[in-house]
Amino acid sequence: MEWIADPTIWAGLATLVVLEIVLGIDNLVFIAILADKLPKKQRDRARVVGLALALVMRLGLLASISWLATLTAPLFIIFEQPFSGRDLIMLVGGLFLLFKATMELNEQLEGKDHQDSSQQKGAKFWAVVAQIVVLDAVFSLDSVITAVGMVDHLAVMMIAVCIAMSLMLMASKPLTRFVNAHPTIVILCLSFLLMIGFSLVADGFGFHIPKGYLYAAIGFSILIEVFNQLSIANRRKYLSSSRPLRQRTAEAVLRMLSGKHEEAELDNYSANLIADKPSDEVFNQQERHMIERVLGLAQRSVGSIMTSRHDIENIDLSESDEEIRQILHKNQHTRLVVTEDGSVDEPLGVINVNDLLKQQLEQSELDIRSLLKQPVIFPETVSLLMALEQFRQAKTHFAFVVDEFGSVEGIVTLTDVMETIAGNLPVDGEDIDARHDIHHEADGSWIVNGYMPLDDLAIYVPIDIEEKRDYHTVAGLLMEHTQRIPDVGEQIKIGDWLYEPLEVSSHRLLKVRITCLREPEPDEE
Repeated sequence: MEWIADPTIWAGLATLVVLEIVLGIDNLVFIAILADKLPKKQRDRARVVGLALALVMRLGLLASISWLATLTAPLFIIFEQPFSGRDLIMLVGGLFLLFKATMELNEQLEGKDHQDSSQQKGAKFWAVVAQIVVLDAVFSLDSVITAVGMVDHLAVMMIAVCIAMSLMLMASKPLTRFVNAHPTIVILCLSFLLMIGFSLVADGFGFHIPKGYLYAAIGFSILIEVFNQLSIANRRKYLSSSRPLRQRTAEAVLRMLSGKHEEAELDNYSANLIADKPSDEVFNQQERHMIERVLGLAQRSVGSIMTSRHDIENIDLSESDEEIRQILHKNQHTRLVVTEDGSVDEPLGVINVNDLLKQQLEQSELDIRSLLKQPVIFPETVSLLMALEQFRQAKTHFAFVVDEFGSVEGIVTLTDVMETIAGNLPVDGEDIDARHDIHHEADGSWIVNGYMPLDDLAIYVPIDIEEKRDYHTVAGLLMEHTQRIPDVGEQIKIGDWLYEPLEVSSHRLLKVRITCLREPEPDEE
């Protein structure tokens, strides 16, 4: 152990640590890009496992220096070009880097989003780790050959590798966060990997490219990117001092909604406007929900918010005057549907309670037929945005919803449309609306009304909803999945969620328990 007192050994150790870190940065960046494909709770684990495997691999290669020396011996010759074991490893590793970097660049340039949940679900932990292992093998060989060429003592080499990997492990998380937060840096790093992969392939064919050329190109590119990031930071600083963040965010949203194709994307200007803070620090939860509902008006139909004809409180003209007066006495609505002989799917029309009051003040006799009015008729597929415009033009707040055969399926009011935007607007003494009948239980499950629209449910429960579907409610989802009416207590698994009907009456699903089968992500909690 006399080498410990030799200052040249310590100088070599320090130099080797720096070189190991420089050689490992490329490895670290690629590990960060691969780990980003996994769900958030697995990313740190994949990063630690990847770097730990790299450390083990490098220590193992150092411990077998004698075998490592044999890798430089030619194995075969093709067209007067000798190929050694090291050359083959460089070729395979370079081709692997070229392939992966090209695929990643394609995803970035085509606009695919790594944060998309469906892509993250498709990424398997050990598949990502296997790619990291292949990458480690390539970079470890290059790192170990550099260490063998600089230092003569095996212990010094191992200490340098351990120190370098420990520093890289500590820097991996902040570096990964920084890289993933800046798309231009991701593109730059992938370009570096393409260049390194090309150099490895050239090295495998015997054309050695000095590392200084590569590092000079990388350093110059990084310098340009630093200027770019400084420019963006100064732009944000200027905007922050000139206008409040809330105003800037509203301006950016209005730019995207302007209807002009060339301004529809979130360009650099709009990104600079809103990039200071997370969205939850700009708008509160109620405001975000309202904005989401407003933007979804054109995608939702009146059929998804209507009150079913089975739940309509109506006046049947075949009943006696005394029975009708009792219904009117209990009534809490401003308009009532009028039927005859109990035919709810073929109502006669609607009466306004104010008109009925005026009639009773002028005469004692009850004459409902004379007060009948025909409301607006909406097809059940008409969008809420179109319905809102038709309400405005017709100067009424009430409409019947009919199916393609002309049968009345339910009613919809202007209040129903407004509740889609603002949330529940309850009236004192009125039963809770099915669209807002949802309760979060202590065990994490949800108890919902079977006729709650899926679009409203998605605000509270992060379920996946098909864009093109023939149903609108939770009950419709379960019946579509089972092709029958589910029984009470039956457990139905759809995606990551378990649905359990709790109350079924007259073929109607009144209450359903919804339980998540996977552990919630940190941002969902």
